[in-house]
Amino acid sequence: MTKKKKISLRAPQRRGLVVELLGRIARENGRVFIRQYAMAILCLVAVAGATAFLAWIMRDVIDKIFVQQNRAAIVSLPIIVFITFSIRGLATYGQGVILARIGNNIVARYQRRLFAHITELSVDFFAENRSAHLAARINQNVSGIRDTLNLTITSLARDVLTLVFLVFVMIYQDPILSGIALLAGPPIALMIGGLARKLRVATREAIDINARVLASMQEAAQGITVVKAFTMEEPLRDRVERLILKAEQRSNRIAGITQRTTPVTEIVAGLAIAGVIAYSGYRAVVYGYSPGSMFAFITALLLAYDPARRLAKLQVQLERALVNASMIYEILDMEPRQPDAPDARNLTIEKGEIVFDDVSFGYYPGEPVLRGLSFVAPAGKTTALIGASGGGKSTIIALLQRFYDVSEGAITVDGEDIRQVTKRSLRSKIAYVPQTPYLFEGTIRENIRLGRPDATDAEIEEAARQAQAEEFILAAPQGYDTPVGENGMTLSGGQRQRLSIARALVRDAPILLLDEATSALDTRSETLVQAALDAAMQNRTVLVVAHRLSTITGADQILVVEDGQIAERGTHRELLDRADGLYARFYGLQTRDDRRPVDLATARR
Repeated sequence: MTKKKKISLRAPQRRGLVVELLGRIARENGRVFIRQYAMAILCLVAVAGATAFLAWIMRDVIDKIFVQQNRAAIVSLPIIVFITFSIRGLATYGQGVILARIGNNIVARYQRRLFAHITELSVDFFAENRSAHLAARINQNVSGIRDTLNLTITSLARDVLTLVFLVFVMIYQDPILSGIALLAGPPIALMIGGLARKLRVATREAIDINARVLASMQEAAQGITVVKAFTMEEPLRDRVERLILKAEQRSNRIAGITQRTTPVTEIVAGLAIAGVIAYSGYRAVVYGYSPGSMFAFITALLLAYDPARRLAKLQVQLERALVNASMIYEILDMEPRQPDAPDARNLTIEKGEIVFDDVSFGYYPGEPVLRGLSFVAPAGKTTALIGASGGGKSTIIALLQRFYDVSEGAITVDGEDIRQVTKRSLRSKIAYVPQTPYLFEGTIRENIRLGRPDATDAEIEEAARQAQAEEFILAAPQGYDTPVGENGMTLSGGQRQRLSIARALVRDAPILLLDEATSALDTRSETLVQAALDAAMQNRTVLVVAHRLSTITGADQILVVEDGQIAERGTHRELLDRADGLYARFYGLQTRDDRRPVDLATARR
């Protein structure tokens, strides 16, 4: 089972988990960006100080200019106000640019980290998680780390400091009025706490549903030929429509919860400000208090409203960012089910003999696929595997590449248990041609070079010639530099398969695995590719999975796999001599039917 260190945002220890998550984010990113964050914090402190200073200086503006009519103040105070606004504007610009660059770098770093980690996860992870859904989820959640840090920094360095400075100005100007204004804080804090709990659940649901919407659209685009061939447009539209409706409803709920802070904050703050204005006005009229002090206090109070409002929304915004961040860490904390052994060494192949020794294996959950299977694939020879669909042939190929670990028994290469060597060194010694060819974004040349990144252009072209692919490559608009389109959609199935074979040939590995490698080819292409494969098989250990027996008659050894065991073994001639054998009956059916191969299940009957 894949081990997960899942950070649950619904656990009773919610506060401790939030602190743990914030601490982890800070540890992973704080040291990397400490200088940039220091500069941003200085800018934010300047913004906070300038804002508080504007409230402070209003007392002198009112008293010295409008009450005392000081001519010197008419010149000096406007200049001071202008300089203060300029400093605040430049500091705001500086912190905005710095935090944006940090945020973009964080997103890029986590995207690289996620991709690197996902490629290290086991194949069963991708069997359990739809690729389109996974991609959509990552795309939505990766910004959570950035938003968490930016919200924390701006709130602490700008909003909290601004509020503290302004509250200091207010208390200095009038402690009694400050007490009246600060009565608005407790009810707003209680309301925010309740909204955050509701938002936590709604945000996670919305992320999952939006991921399903994007995944459905991506799948429809990738399978558009099947969609149109089976006239699936209407049912797919209906399914996506239902998902979009659910996503819209969740988004509306999140908007309602998030914006609920605004009217409550406005009403409570309005009552506090109205009370302050009424009381201060009463004192000014009845007791003759200085209008400068009152104006400075009201200015500070009004300027304090914006940071207070942002801080009121902080928990709600931070809750959404933390949900996204926690879902990213759920993926990053997954461990491969087939990790390298602590003392794993690099595999060195001298001969290339493959041994399956009493191997049993079953996919979870389900019945065993292989049951005590044993065979030897001699070094430098070709071993063919045939059998009914579901008999375990492709599982043998997957186990040899350590996509999964055996339940019982052992697989060795030149006597080395593959569980005791690194997966990278094992797979670097194997070239693999799957039944369904897969091409990646890029050109024909780039796709072939993926077999061996350090291959020269000459080696790539030689591999293409061996795979009988050069003819159609040179006929393409840009030759080897022709883009292949999404999964090679611009090419035929046979052309894609030949490029897949060329990719395996350029790898020049001592072990070659062919899983129905010629199944997508027409008769002419099959003949050409088979000749190329025959040459490529020389001096290599080859495992071939085949249903079409004409392609494996020259194999050094043929194994008939039935119900997870070896039912028959021998050369083509030896197996044909057993007139009542499974292979002989299957071969007889195929040679009599020149239209299409007959499944081995038919031969049993």
